[in-house]
Amino acid sequence: MFHSVVVITDRRVLDQQLQNTIYQFEHKTGVVEKIDENTQQLARALSNGTPVIISTIQKFPFISQAIKTMEGKGETLALETRNRRFAVIVDEAHSSQSGETVKALKGILNKDGIADAIASQIDEVEDDDLSDAAKAAIRQEVLQRARQPNLSFFAFTATPKFKTKAVFDEPGPSGASPFHEYTMRQAIQENFILDVLENYTTYKRFFGLVKQVEDDPNVPKKAAAKALGQYLELHPVNVGQIVAVIVEHFRLKVMHELGGRAKAMVVTGSRLSAVKYKQAFDAYIRERGYHGIRALVAFSGTVEDPDAPGTSFTEVGMNDGLSERELPERFGGDDYRVLIVAEKYQTGFDQPLLQTMYVVKKLAGVQAVQTLSRLNRTAPGKKKTFVLDFKNEEADIFKAFKPYYEATPVGENADPHKLNELHNKLLQPAVFTPADITEFSEVWFKKRREPSGQDHRIMNAVLDRSVERFKNLDEPVQEEFRGQLTAFCNLYTFLSQIMPYFDDGLEQLYAFLRNLAPKLPRPGDGTKFTLDDDVALKFFRLQQVSEGTIDLTDGEADPLKGPTDVGTAREKDIDVALSTLVDTLNEKFGTDFTEADQFFFDQVRATAENNEKVVEAAQANNLSNFSAYFSRILDDLFIQRMEGNDEIFNRVMSDKQFRTAAQDHLAREVYERIRGEETE
Repeated sequence: MFHSVVVITDRRVLDQQLQNTIYQFEHKTGVVEKIDENTQQLARALSNGTPVIISTIQKFPFISQAIKTMEGKGETLALETRNRRFAVIVDEAHSSQSGETVKALKGILNKDGIADAIASQIDEVEDDDLSDAAKAAIRQEVLQRARQPNLSFFAFTATPKFKTKAVFDEPGPSGASPFHEYTMRQAIQENFILDVLENYTTYKRFFGLVKQVEDDPNVPKKAAAKALGQYLELHPVNVGQIVAVIVEHFRLKVMHELGGRAKAMVVTGSRLSAVKYKQAFDAYIRERGYHGIRALVAFSGTVEDPDAPGTSFTEVGMNDGLSERELPERFGGDDYRVLIVAEKYQTGFDQPLLQTMYVVKKLAGVQAVQTLSRLNRTAPGKKKTFVLDFKNEEADIFKAFKPYYEATPVGENADPHKLNELHNKLLQPAVFTPADITEFSEVWFKKRREPSGQDHRIMNAVLDRSVERFKNLDEPVQEEFRGQLTAFCNLYTFLSQIMPYFDDGLEQLYAFLRNLAPKLPRPGDGTKFTLDDDVALKFFRLQQVSEGTIDLTDGEADPLKGPTDVGTAREKDIDVALSTLVDTLNEKFGTDFTEADQFFFDQVRATAENNEKVVEAAQANNLSNFSAYFSRILDDLFIQRMEGNDEIFNRVMSDKQFRTAAQDHLAREVYERIRGEETE
């Protein structure tokens, strides 16, 4: 069937796992080769016709250069692809089958076939302003994107994207799509993986922020909201209370599982957040004299703490000198039980002893599925998992997982004609001209692999002219242009993989726009908004709000959405008074500092009566069921009306009997006023 099988992935950790797994298969010497050295090793394996090759996809764009380097050292390679058929086995296909790297793989594995096609088609490129070398290079780029007749792709993914389903949706002889599904539901039922949503607990934070500067400055709403959110996330009270819940839950519920070897992961929202949680975790353990719950932290680069000028933190430094390469193995041992992460080990990390996850980061879509699925590995004695989520709602996690629980529905495909429409729209603001694209293309395609300093100067001069024109546009036009540019690039890379899109002009435009995008000035003035000491945390409380199973057997999955011709334009930021913004956020998170009514309970009742959800619940339920619902939202109502009522607020929040009496009274009164009836 095939002369060689090439197994690829796009991540180093998974690459090593794949290499070790496949290499363990029974085989003769020379049949399987792990590409664990450099690109030259991959070039030799392909040239020698090695039957099974295991590599990362990132090496393929550099094979041509590697061959030239080897030839310069006197080593001659004959990489022949004519009349050779390759099977390409792809792991994590949702992330490795789009963009420039897969195009390079196709170009290498069908090198001779593409060269033959270029020779026969070069006269079809009609642009007289381009040299023959540039025309040939453009046609090569176009041909490499398309499906290759000598390549068969076999791909695996648990979280297919729209592009993944479309790229691999080539009907077989029967006309059916070539998808074989082993669903998450089936894998759980057959005990191949665990259901990570079976024991899911969510927490909600109730807090109040107050403006503590005398004046009331106008601030950009979105930027200030982001700054306020970060202020709360990194506040010592927030971090401290969450760490206390994490440690005590781990001590009481987790650490004795799996024969005392169970481990946990804390997923944070930023590198600085990971640093803060590691510090708070260590301090909490030390203050209470706990033993056997040591934590590691994982983040990239160096982190500076603005609250401690002059200090910086690295992963190695915070882990007492443990190297990044050693971390997975050491975490698998008995010395460390908790791993605190920021954008690391959330995908492709295989540790069966990982039983519990504490989430202090907003998760959505594929990221939510991949992150929480670190828990689903089976291990002897591992019967269940725990998730404690401090940031996400159950409904959001359900929405993220549902498309991947059984069959993954796909929405409507993109319209190929939209590319030409986008092309015309991009020409309207006169940021660039067809002559600019031609001038850029002549250099980019002819000298792409080995551009000289002069080549860079020519290309940058063309791009810089466009940047200057862009700067002269009004801000709304700039935003629209950015969105259309992004939409064109995404749509072109997608469509060129699934249909024969032999349009050299669009290829030139794509190359130009892809290089122009990073040179365009970012929205705004580039400065980061900071609150300094304008805001203070008035009160904070962390409360469990739900515990149970997120049932994926209910409801329907939303279909995956493909690329469109509409760019994602940014909403313009507006200035608002700082006090107004604080009030808005407090209301959103369960508090309200405005004085609406004279008496505390009247305030709570009035608020409830004007709440649409409360009204719907009262109209659809009897008093008993409504009271159960009302008890779940009562904290929100109390906290909304605490300002100026500190004494009674503290009473209802601390005295259970007092609270119960107040709850019963309020539930009945709200129910009767909404329904306008006497209740037995």
